[in-house]
Amino acid sequence: MTSNETPRGPVDSSRTPRYAGPATYARLPRLDEVGTADVAVVGVPFDAGVSYRPGARFGGNAIREASRLLRPYNPAQDASPFALAQVADAGDIAANPFNINEAVETIEEAADQLLGTGARLMTLGGDHTIALPLLRSVAKKHGPVALLHFDAHLDTWDTYFGAEYTHGTPFRRAVEEGILDTEALSHVGIRGPLYGKQDLKDDEKMGFGIVTSADVYRRGADEVADQLRQRIGDRPLYISIDIDCLDPAHAPGTGTPEAGGLTSRELLEILRGLASCNLVSADVVEVAPAYDHAEITSVAASHTAYDLITIMSRQIAEGRNS
Repeated sequence: MTSNETPRGPVDSSRTPRYAGPATYARLPRLDEVGTADVAVVGVPFDAGVSYRPGARFGGNAIREASRLLRPYNPAQDASPFALAQVADAGDIAANPFNINEAVETIEEAADQLLGTGARLMTLGGDHTIALPLLRSVAKKHGPVALLHFDAHLDTWDTYFGAEYTHGTPFRRAVEEGILDTEALSHVGIRGPLYGKQDLKDDEKMGFGIVTSADVYRRGADEVADQLRQRIGDRPLYISIDIDCLDPAHAPGTGTPEAGGLTSRELLEILRGLASCNLVSADVVEVAPAYDHAEITSVAASHTAYDLITIMSRQIAEGRNS
């Protein structure tokens, strides 16, 4: 999109009720309706890498449904993201549900194509396995990237039942493959039991810093965001958000819930505190609507994606006008 073009935004809710029509993310146009996009919202309905409750394959469409109520102006960031940049729904990446290795390759290839158009990705999962092929694709474009990982779990384990690609292993694989900047890796929201203390030692050796959910509670969102900004600096940043970083009270619809998590308010405020970071792409994963109540989890995920899109749209507009 050039500086002279006006982005096509969501359907006008004063003319068409929010509950009517196709459930694209935030009622935005489809990618094939606008040709190219600055930010492509793409679903990955894949959950063959889960170790406990399945169902995240339905997460992307649940988030889209819950996003119907989103409005064009984001007062928390004083921005209208869909007017600043062309944001479009790119549909879903169809990955083989019976072959994890093939699925990982398919996701990477599809992400390569979307990123090759100049778009940034806002990916809706799906389980956390999908973060690895997405990071591979982003690193081809930007080199090793800083990673900010919101989750109850480390996701740096080695294997499950001998499988190297699962939702608990993506970030170990990413470190091994050299696609992460190991000077700028952070987990946020970590809590709950581990297999042993060695898990933490292995994670530290890979370069990760940990902000637990208790740290957020005691120190507050602003202080945590400031610490993260300092660690990230001006590096290209990828943010990966497992919705189970939230407490089950705020996100019951997920596969591996853990007590004592972040509130949705804390998550959103930390993200808003990262608005100056160079966010090149992001994902929100592990929404499993079968375990949800009143769309609590899907609503939280849709608003999380909205603030991430706002950050990217503002940066795109600033870059275009500079």
